[in-house]
Amino acid sequence: MNRALILVNITGLIIGISYGLHGPILPVFAKNVIGASYSELGLIGLANFIPYMFIPLFVGILLDKFNNGYLLALGAAINSASIYLLSIAQSVPEIMGFRIMTGVAHAFFWPPCESIISKESSEKDRVRNISWFTMFFVLGFMIGPLLGTVFLEELDITYRILFQVTAFILATAIITALLVSRKNVKDHHEKFSFSSIKEMKKFPEVIILLIFCTSSFGIILSIYPAFLNDNGMSDTDILLLYFAFGVSRVVSLALAGKFSRHTSKTLIAATIAVSLGLAISVVSDSIIIYGVALVLMGFGFSIFFPLTLEIILSKTRKGISGKIIGAYETVFGIGWAIGPTIGGPITQSFGDQAPYLVFFIIGIGVTILAILSRKKLEPKRIQRI
Repeated sequence: MNRALILVNITGLIIGISYGLHGPILPVFAKNVIGASYSELGLIGLANFIPYMFIPLFVGILLDKFNNGYLLALGAAINSASIYLLSIAQSVPEIMGFRIMTGVAHAFFWPPCESIISKESSEKDRVRNISWFTMFFVLGFMIGPLLGTVFLEELDITYRILFQVTAFILATAIITALLVSRKNVKDHHEKFSFSSIKEMKKFPEVIILLIFCTSSFGIILSIYPAFLNDNGMSDTDILLLYFAFGVSRVVSLALAGKFSRHTSKTLIAATIAVSLGLAISVVSDSIIIYGVALVLMGFGFSIFFPLTLEIILSKTRKGISGKIIGAYETVFGIGWAIGPTIGGPITQSFGDQAPYLVFFIIGIGVTILAILSRKKLEPKRIQRI
């Protein structure tokens, strides 16, 4: 593995730790300290994900024009500032404003990393290298909750201090991103265009699967921790559950190279796993059962990412890979925004178990679509032009 890939993986690990350290606690902080309702938790999640509906498309254009390492460093700087500002938030609108910043920052994190990995990898190694990068991020997301339990339980710090500590940890990613920039000199400049939108239209089945997966993921990130808290899970229980969630994701990503040999079958299994995890959440009454649900969803959410990206990259021109990655991440943003937007009001109106039942039913339909579209869910196995 070359130096650029190592630095990108280290950057992913650092940012993953910061996300795991504060992410599962933020909904609990908003509900218990700020007094947010479930609808407001949905709005906070929406604020975080809305920028990801648009910004990655523009970042994708920038990726083919500017040094990807500099864009990555910019994202780390904005992200660090946005999390630090959470420590002074006094109202739901303030949290929403700071989460908008986080959403913008995330658009300058994931697409540049994917672009660097794509450019530094052969077609044979691309799935493996993207999976390893994602695994390092998820490994950090798994370590973060464990650190959170130490800070909250052993050191007895407040939520606000936790956000400040998280911000300083994340800021160290600026250094590794700048080191990546030294290995990422642009040797060509693509013409400014939105051709990637037309390219993405060629993959309707992949888009539908992605939107279901990311919508469900958005609910698990923005509303599920508060749901667990209302169903008797303590802060430590929630962090441990998200640790198990992270373990499942790391193991899944470590095996992604093998799973890629049977892409369509794996994607079908992933939709089934997510749907079952959502259904189990409806009937769960213990930390063990919630753990089973999160382990199933961890597999589904994680394996979707490298396999669907490979399907799209393998069937598009290499010269517009940056734009394609930006358009792909925009689809992620749309799904992430849909989840909290629907999940919050459904919870407020019909009860805290309702959104998981609704998305379970949707998951059944998406699984049937995946089965019927098996041939279209296989990557192109020949060299791209």
